[in-house]
Amino acid sequence: MSSAGFHGLFNIERSSEPATPPASHQEAVKRDAPTSIELDQIVFGKRYNGPPPVTPKTPNELEMSRPPSPKRDEAVGLMQSWNNPPMNKWRVLSCCLIYFVNGINDSATGALIPYMETHYSIGYAVVSTIFVGQAAGFILAAFFNNMILERIGRAKMLMTAEAIILLSYVMMVSTPPFPAIVVAFFLVGYGAAMTLALNNVFCANLHPSTAILGASHGSYGIGGIVAPIAATAMVSKGMLWSRFYCLPLGLAALCIVFAGWTFWDYQEDNSPQALLTALEQTASRQETGEQELSKLHDLKLALKNRVTLFGALFIFAYQGAEVSISGWVISFLITYRGGDPASVGYVTAGFWAGITLGRFVLTHLAPRIGERLFVIILVSTTIAFQLLAWLIPNVVGNAVAVSIIGLLLGPVYPCGQTIFSRLLPRHLQTTAISFISGAGSSGGAVAPFTTGILAQAVGTFVLHPVCIGLYVVMLACWFGLPKIRKRTE
Repeated sequence: MSSAGFHGLFNIERSSEPATPPASHQEAVKRDAPTSIELDQIVFGKRYNGPPPVTPKTPNELEMSRPPSPKRDEAVGLMQSWNNPPMNKWRVLSCCLIYFVNGINDSATGALIPYMETHYSIGYAVVSTIFVGQAAGFILAAFFNNMILERIGRAKMLMTAEAIILLSYVMMVSTPPFPAIVVAFFLVGYGAAMTLALNNVFCANLHPSTAILGASHGSYGIGGIVAPIAATAMVSKGMLWSRFYCLPLGLAALCIVFAGWTFWDYQEDNSPQALLTALEQTASRQETGEQELSKLHDLKLALKNRVTLFGALFIFAYQGAEVSISGWVISFLITYRGGDPASVGYVTAGFWAGITLGRFVLTHLAPRIGERLFVIILVSTTIAFQLLAWLIPNVVGNAVAVSIIGLLLGPVYPCGQTIFSRLLPRHLQTTAISFISGAGSSGGAVAPFTTGILAQAVGTFVLHPVCIGLYVVMLACWFGLPKIRKRTE
């Protein structure tokens, strides 16, 4: 049937325009007669009613209208995960390998300090300067990480950091004079701070962030288990202490290649999360009238943010307690419990085994209990076991208490990084977390150095009151963080 034949079946009238009623009550009323093409597409028996009515918006409504913010479930769906895109599986593995090497470096020091003292004929105060060198590296890196990332990109920055760490291990293996050892620890601190800042930001923005951070920092704990066992076995058989660093030297060379391969195209990934972040930053800066901020200005803004300052102090205290226990508990057991150096060297491995188990297992409880409350419970319980390690006059009892302390401290770091990421604005996240990781992690050098100075004066028992004081600082900073609110940028 032709289109002309359909015209006789319809009574089509042109409706008149209303006499300018208020905009909120005006209907979309203009209806034109259908064309012959539209008539050919009409199903027989159905009435042609034209387009649905549309209520036009006022000029203010048009100006103020904006796309609705995605709900939390939708935002989680847009986040990258550990296996989406597929290359993320290898990137997470690269982060785990880098953390593994960092754990080897930090945990081996405690087992090697007695042998370093004997080799160089120095005391607690002098040998503690290695922690000062490492602290200086962490602090210095915190101010340059973002600038380096902007200029050379993530992959080249990771490769540069691992090359710096590789150089430090070459220096230590050659057993130079002690001042050169301090310089080598400075390089280790600088390189580790670079990798720590990049990997923390990467893992914190994957879903589920707490579990991924727990796994990556659990790898740090595995390195912490392996190193004291290997170091104690090597030096107890008469091998020179510095030869132990051949192991992390080879691993650092592997990290250079692996990190470069996995992250080489990272910045070019057109992932939904990258797109979401870019859109959020653009909307935020258009809304507030901001221009493109320099990296130095980003750092200034980050330092004015309460989360950055409390977060850095929290990690400072956490790392200080963690590395102080790892570095000085063996000396405490030898001096005050009469332990055999060839045997008590393995106590540090038990401490790091606890940390590893806590990060792989207990971190899964954090989302159920809530990261905020979970950290309060963990730190409060840690104080009780630190007192037991101090007051029980028994090597075995002390070793068990130290292992449980490690178990309780394990989930604290990944939980903290998750909370900091949620509280920080996205356009400051990389800068702020870099500062938190770099400046905060310097506590892993400052606190052990302070413990060594005090141990030289009054004895290594000061390890325990120092750690308890650091736990109190952690709780104070945790309570000082603002409450989590929905992002508005």
